[in-house]
Amino acid sequence: MSKLQALALLFIFLFPVALFADQIVLKNGDRLTGTIEKSDDKELVIKTEFAGEVTVQWPAVQEITSSAPLHITLSNGQTVVGTVTTTDGTLAVATASGTVNEPKASVTKLLSEAEQAAYDKSLHPGLLEGWQGGANVGFALTRGNSQTKDLALAFTAARKGWHDKLSLYTNSVYATNDAPGAVPGTTANAVQGGIRYDHDFTPRLFAYVGADFQTDALQTLDLRSVFGGGLGLHAIKSDTTTLDFLGGINYTREKYTLLPARSFAAASVGEELTHKMGKSTVLAEKLYFFPDLNDPGEYRATFNFGTVTKISKWLGWQNAFGDIYVTNPPAGSKQNDIQFTTGLNVSFAH
Repeated sequence: MSKLQALALLFIFLFPVALFADQIVLKNGDRLTGTIEKSDDKELVIKTEFAGEVTVQWPAVQEITSSAPLHITLSNGQTVVGTVTTTDGTLAVATASGTVNEPKASVTKLLSEAEQAAYDKSLHPGLLEGWQGGANVGFALTRGNSQTKDLALAFTAARKGWHDKLSLYTNSVYATNDAPGAVPGTTANAVQGGIRYDHDFTPRLFAYVGADFQTDALQTLDLRSVFGGGLGLHAIKSDTTTLDFLGGINYTREKYTLLPARSFAAASVGEELTHKMGKSTVLAEKLYFFPDLNDPGEYRATFNFGTVTKISKWLGWQNAFGDIYVTNPPAGSKQNDIQFTTGLNVSFAH
């Protein structure tokens, strides 16, 4: 082995990072070495050996050099794949079919092989993949001067894609007065549940279809089934706040004890708000109005408001308030059904 070969091997062993790692140079002359993970037209993320993931402003990046292929999306929609070098603000991408030169300003997205694989998988997730949600549990028991039991359960789950969303929910409240001779013995027994699918046509406009089901023993409601759909508008869609306005039509079938079942068509208008309050609390609110198209004087309205405050990564404290109003309940039943629950929230992601 010649001295030159020996020196080359020694250099490779002593300086492997410099040879094989990615590198970015900022406009102020700073250099970062590591593995480029992803970038959009605002920020670039590079994973360094000692500082972990470092995020820098994309306009501040002067040069890029990659040792591994990067997937680069251009402003014209074209995607090129290859290792990257930079000269005078122009990216030279060494693709399998040759070098492609593009100005840095034309790059809209940049992904590593791992990030590209994750992106491709997110476009077509399995049915059981990508779910996030939580389960709420609240229980109260009294004995002595009063003898009561209260149990509140709720479950929510959502699976978000790039252009769609599938969501499920169910909640129930059950309470009894166990005192001897107490009438009624059951003071609450209501269950709700539903499913909804949203699909974005544009960043602002989306369509939705869904079904909701409800029973309420004290209102003598055996089952209310609501099937509907319509259009929605993302009025606000940011990292901290989303505000949607929705409108459509639905078909309702409801059966009260000792009364014949009835079916009718109704319109639906509503709004949904989600807002992150600080780092640990999320607020959610929904308001809907359902006028009966067969009888303009009749309608149903629902209002839900809740908060979840994280205690740990998977445990939180939840508060939920709900009000369901109907104009034509059976004789002897009240028009409003109000529920308030509080208790633990256990979140999950899969």
